[in-house]
Amino acid sequence: MLKVCAVGFFCVLLPPMSIEESIALFHDYMVSERRMSARTVECYDANLTELAEYLNTNGIEELDQLESRDLRAWEMAHMDRGEQASTVKWRLAALGSWMRFLRRRGILERDLMAKVKAPKQPKHLPVFYRESELEHLYDEGLFSSDYIGQRDKLMLRMLYETGIRRAELVALTETSADLQALTLKVRGKRDKERIIPIESELAHNIYEYLTLKHQTWDDRKWMFLGRKGQQVTANDVYRTVKHYMTGLSTADRISPHVFRHSFATHILDEGGNLRAIQELLGHESLQTTELYTHVTREHLKEVYRQAHPRGKKK
Repeated sequence: MLKVCAVGFFCVLLPPMSIEESIALFHDYMVSERRMSARTVECYDANLTELAEYLNTNGIEELDQLESRDLRAWEMAHMDRGEQASTVKWRLAALGSWMRFLRRRGILERDLMAKVKAPKQPKHLPVFYRESELEHLYDEGLFSSDYIGQRDKLMLRMLYETGIRRAELVALTETSADLQALTLKVRGKRDKERIIPIESELAHNIYEYLTLKHQTWDDRKWMFLGRKGQQVTANDVYRTVKHYMTGLSTADRISPHVFRHSFATHILDEGGNLRAIQELLGHESLQTTELYTHVTREHLKEVYRQAHPRGKKK
């Protein structure tokens, strides 16, 4: 099919692109150009594939058939299923990334997301472990002396003392830790690298752990190994945290990420610099880190209510 271009020449009018084809292009973009993590790509693919199936059942198979009202209807369908606002908001974020890609490539001219609003999300302050609870991680009797026990001890201490994410812990290699310079090299989201300082005591713990590891396994690459000598998994870390912290903490939620919240909250409680904490955590936006200032304020209020005579009366 031909059409007249603005300059007066005839141009080829390409057939409309199907929604499935555009999702496949976006997949290649995420993998080859953005180099997004395999987990993120998998989640985005699943979300967009589910959207394509929803649209297909409503007779929408090509991009030029798509309207903002269709995307809003898809959003409302998820809300009606009882999905949390945070989950729906994430779905729309993935959808927005796909739409921006299509517009930048000239595949889609209209901004279909302009009229699609994310649901309001109730603000929840991060949960954290109390310092008194985490002190038990330094009781030698808590962990067995075999490889698994010493691995667990180092994993939990490292989560608390560095604030790294569970995925970052799993990806650590033996060369990630520089025991002379007292630093830990971490590869975070979007493959961004950051350097975290560590205490000499933690460096000594790492040295002792690696000595035992080399006596137990031949692996010289991954920092942490599972029971069969393979790279530890995210589920291994989660189960380890649940095993120990369920008996130590009264926090509303027990998970590896709570260590990250505890790391930031306790540093702020001691007067730590907010921008420094942002760097340590690897946050792109200071606004994300500022959430912890609200946690410390609530913590101070609780201390006041429990300790101050006037606070107790009220």
